Amino acid sequence: MLAGLACIGCAMLRFKILASAVPLLIVAFVARGGFSPGAQPCIAIGDTSVEMASAPWNADLHVAFTDDPALATVRVQLSDNAESADFVVIDDVDTPDAGSCEANAATRMVAVSAKPEGGAPVIYLSPDGPADYRIFVRSKNFSARDAAALVVGAGNGGAHHRLDAASL
Repeated sequence: MLAGLACIGCAMLRFKILASAVPLLIVAFVARGGFSPGAQPCIAIGDTSVEMASAPWNADLHVAFTDDPALATVRVQLSDNAESADFVVIDDVDTPDAGSCEANAATRMVAVSAKPEGGAPVIYLSPDGPADYRIFVRSKNFSARDAAALVVGAGNGGAHHRLDAASL
């Protein structure tokens, strides 16, 4: 009889250990972006890539959008044609190629915040100029906001740098 009680005690101890480990495993899974969709919009520029973060806490740079041009620190114009744009996104695939924008140590993660954070770029996205960047977007995978956030992230958060070569 004493052996039976010891066996029940062992089972309860194992259950307690398992019950305490499960929440930790779930937190680790979520923190790594486990529930996020597969590929995030991203652009590759030389040896570096800029990708939309799957979660805000994974971001190196936070950007915000505004409808008021007076509050903007970066202006991005939606161009009517690819020829007049600084950055062009055109695709006709339903899902992005998983290997097209490999993450590495130089990958910069960008997240869109609801409110501007101190010193973070605030983007005014409009079809009208003047603009720091001009973008043309025709994509099933990128929204104009995604493209604007990535271009601003590639330009070091607002300093206008000419994007010589980029790929999706």
